[in-house]
Amino acid sequence: MPETICLALTGASGMPYGLRLLECLLTAGCRVQLVYSQVAQIVARQEMGIDLPARASEARTLLQERHRGLPGQLEVFGREEWFAPLASGSNPPDAMVVCPCSMGTLAAIAQGLASKLIERAADVVLKEGRKLILVPRETPLSTIHLENMLRLARAGAIILPPCPGFYQKPQEVADLVDFVVARILDQLRVRHSLQPRWGDPAPDR
Repeated sequence: MPETICLALTGASGMPYGLRLLECLLTAGCRVQLVYSQVAQIVARQEMGIDLPARASEARTLLQERHRGLPGQLEVFGREEWFAPLASGSNPPDAMVVCPCSMGTLAAIAQGLASKLIERAADVVLKEGRKLILVPRETPLSTIHLENMLRLARAGAIILPPCPGFYQKPQEVADLVDFVVARILDQLRVRHSLQPRWGDPAPDR
């Protein structure tokens, strides 16, 4: 199981996926390096009523208390904190997830741009041969979107659109969120019990 996961939240709809993933990673004992964009703060407020602080230290306190993380388990970095470990190939995370991933962030990563820490961290993860998972939330997809995704897939990234299944008969929105988060955790090889496996008996409700 990866020990250190970089989680980036960007300005696409789907913040419940990202924050639920953060909760699950902390619960599983992973060390999480969190960074989020300015637009992600707006989306978090609109979709979940959560005010993500601009100061990294305040965000760490808020989220660690909210998700009951252990001291030192969660690190939060500013968008231009270039001395953060995830900005260098000498100290990369074991894996990185961008969830939700905006089309702007996806395009920047696909073109090798690194004007912000999120893009630089993704560039580091790719060049160091670590796992990069992108959870793009947009519909419909243009040719530009698709070509950027193909370019990233060829570079080794995992493109994981948040497409929940319905064969498990979800009863509420949280079930749909957990379906997607479970797929991300599977890619990270992080153990979880969010959803029954295909062919396993469904839990009693």
